Amino acid sequence: MPINFDFFYSEFLFRMLLASLLGSIIGLERDIHGRAAGLRTHLLVSLGAAVFTILSETISNSASTSGFPSDPGRIAAQIVSGIGFLGAGVIIKEGVNVRGLTTSACLWTAAAIGMAAGGGFYNIAIYTTGIALLGLVILKFSELFYAKNSYRVLSIQTPIEVNASEIIETIKSKRLKVLTCDIKKNYKTSTSLIRLSIRLHYRGTPDKLAHSVINSLETSSIKLDEVKWEHA
Repeated sequence: MPINFDFFYSEFLFRMLLASLLGSIIGLERDIHGRAAGLRTHLLVSLGAAVFTILSETISNSASTSGFPSDPGRIAAQIVSGIGFLGAGVIIKEGVNVRGLTTSACLWTAAAIGMAAGGGFYNIAIYTTGIALLGLVILKFSELFYAKNSYRVLSIQTPIEVNASEIIETIKSKRLKVLTCDIKKNYKTSTSLIRLSIRLHYRGTPDKLAHSVINSLETSSIKLDEVKWEHA
């Protein structure tokens, strides 16, 4: 079949290029933050969604011209559910912490941008990209102005005679919430391993607060062999 680059197909080319550009803008932000799904992934997701939308429209029009009833939304509708499998692949669970949710949502949004561009709704595609960037870049700085919770485990090795309640009281003096306390005593080495699940309530980064907790334990009269933070 000969390739005919007439106005009809030039319009489709513009839609695909616009979808690729807008998707790559979202992906660039993720790439800058070192995420696995970055510029190329978001570009391909947005481009793919645009192509599926174009095909859905084109096949439906061809079928209607031939006298066969066709639903233009059948192919495009599968994009919404199909992108969920790709988004789930970037989500990583570490204890009670979950990473990759924002990147997964970005892929989902990139698909929506691609569908809008592929369907010829250029304003919606551009507005969505702008709002998404606003949320990713500008609103990130707003996290510095309100406190939030983070969950970590404080692992402490002490001589066996140390009372865990002393450690808990020292931590509570920092206005932190101790959720659970697990104690493992080794009578051969005369040591205790105390693992405390702690809720950190902080503004900005939790590292400063986490370091101050260790500093409080070090300056107390409690005998310590080893202290370290672990992810919950």
